[in-house]
Amino acid sequence: MSTLRLEPHHDGSLRYVSTMSPALGDLVTVRLRVPAGLGIDRAYVRVIKDAEPAFTEMAVSSTSDHETWWTAEIECHNPITSYRFYVDGAAGYGWVNGTGWHRNRDVRDDADFLLSAHPAPPDWTLGATVYQVFPDRFARSAAAEGRDTPAWAVRSTWDEPVGRPRGDYSFQLFGGDLDGVIEHLDHLASLSVEVLYLTPVFPAGSAHRYDASSFVEVDPLLGGEEALVRLVEAAHARGLKVIGDLTTNHTGNLHEWFRRAQADPAAPESTYYYFRNHPDDYVGWLDIPTLPKLDWRSEALRDALLRGPDSVVGRWLSPPFDLDGWRIDVANMTGRYRDVDEAHSVAREIRATMRQVRPDAWLIAEHGHNASPDLMGDGWHGTMNYAGFTRPVWTWLANHAPDVLTDRNYLGIPTVYGVPSFPGGAAASAIREASASMPFRSLLAGMNKLDSHDTPRFLTVVGDDIARYEAGLALLFTLPGGTMVFAGAETGAGGGNGEEGRIPMPWDRPEAWNARVLGAHRALAAARAGSAALRLGGMRWLAVGDDALTFEREAPDGGERVLVHVARAAHESVTLPAWWFEEADVLWGEAPVRADDGAWRLPASGPAAHVWRVR
Repeated sequence: MSTLRLEPHHDGSLRYVSTMSPALGDLVTVRLRVPAGLGIDRAYVRVIKDAEPAFTEMAVSSTSDHETWWTAEIECHNPITSYRFYVDGAAGYGWVNGTGWHRNRDVRDDADFLLSAHPAPPDWTLGATVYQVFPDRFARSAAAEGRDTPAWAVRSTWDEPVGRPRGDYSFQLFGGDLDGVIEHLDHLASLSVEVLYLTPVFPAGSAHRYDASSFVEVDPLLGGEEALVRLVEAAHARGLKVIGDLTTNHTGNLHEWFRRAQADPAAPESTYYYFRNHPDDYVGWLDIPTLPKLDWRSEALRDALLRGPDSVVGRWLSPPFDLDGWRIDVANMTGRYRDVDEAHSVAREIRATMRQVRPDAWLIAEHGHNASPDLMGDGWHGTMNYAGFTRPVWTWLANHAPDVLTDRNYLGIPTVYGVPSFPGGAAASAIREASASMPFRSLLAGMNKLDSHDTPRFLTVVGDDIARYEAGLALLFTLPGGTMVFAGAETGAGGGNGEEGRIPMPWDRPEAWNARVLGAHRALAAARAGSAALRLGGMRWLAVGDDALTFEREAPDGGERVLVHVARAAHESVTLPAWWFEEADVLWGEAPVRADDGAWRLPASGPAAHVWRVR
């Protein structure tokens, strides 16, 4: 049997700090939880002030048979204040930082806990449940039938397979539109969705529309500006927020700005792009000529796209459109080229416009790697959490055949057999290390996801194993952070790469829906929606094995506790002591079993997931 693994704990959540959003100069109470019997009888908090460490001794604030809470006040002395804990006694010298308890060794500063004095993300974004819609493939209203097919497109019937030959999936047009989304908002409500995220709605030369030809209109194929207004109004009437998708890294080569830039080297728009030799030798994003890269040294570009209510950013957040925020495409590369790095200034200016136009707007960044350096200022509220969720969950639960992933790589890494398989300890470490590198509120204001329009479908990654899929889904709805579900996941959609996963929703084919997958989505999303612990709470790892992960989430006030046990295979039973809880309400899975000695035995089968509210 595997027993409870306890160590000194702090995680930066409101259970352990008096505020996640201090002002500069504020005193913040920090708490350290120390289980009994570890031989720790002194604790200090070490804060970095003006790049120099300073120590404050902690005092015992409460104690019980099972644990002691230590407390101290620290000053938010710098805009980003980092801190960690020093403990000693019979257990010996040790540090507690974002990656855990490190005994008899020194640690680097880059996993210290972080407090940010920059303006906080809006409350509604913390732990939000997001549903991603790719408009061309979600739903088609009756009005879509009368629209002309543009020259770039190959018209496809709704149930036609994705991948019809033409050499590029991007030209396959199914004709979904924004009024079609309105017709299915009740479906989103059934999934406990709080935020609708639309991939780009601007006119373009592809079905994905990341090659925009204008930023000042909505593609007529989607119903135009009036349809966007109708959609946002209908969503708001149901209590849903709506965020758009903006490419600040590039435009399409047919964009009106780029055409003017090519036509006249003296035009203001010529400063918007990197021209090596005007007009045809220019920098394309990843050397793709249809996606010319924006040069953020241009003040005129900043005025047009970022600054003030009349900019692109401001216009769509304002009436009558009233979007609630932006997801920024390729945010990690925005403003970065060779010796130029304007990424942070771009993010700051978007936030400044948001504060002017819509102060509670959400700014979420696409970032597939280490996003922590970009989360330290007053820019992005959070990121799409590939590094701290998607990658570790995939590598723990992957179970696909060698050739099922069409791109034959693992989220951009050229592996031979697709996604590698790692033990639970590796997954837990990756999750912990990624979350340790950012303020906890940035984690809550980000998006965890099992897949997206840019990746293979998670169901394909796990080899169509529904039990493994449910294990991943349980992690999606129980680990800290916002959640994002890509439309169609709840129906049991598959796909070996991002393009193949962009399949139309089978609204008129109920036989194509996987009822078990749909039921899991609805039940786990509902459990999360009704839980302060799962939306906002801190997290403690309790047991980590090759094939099973066990952790607990706690509400900020300590009143609600949710215990989560997820397995990829049958494993040695995990045992919790009798005092850990008295009762368990099953939110998902099976009930724990009380042994003759009073200890709790968690289910040892797998693949499986179990979620309990414990008292």
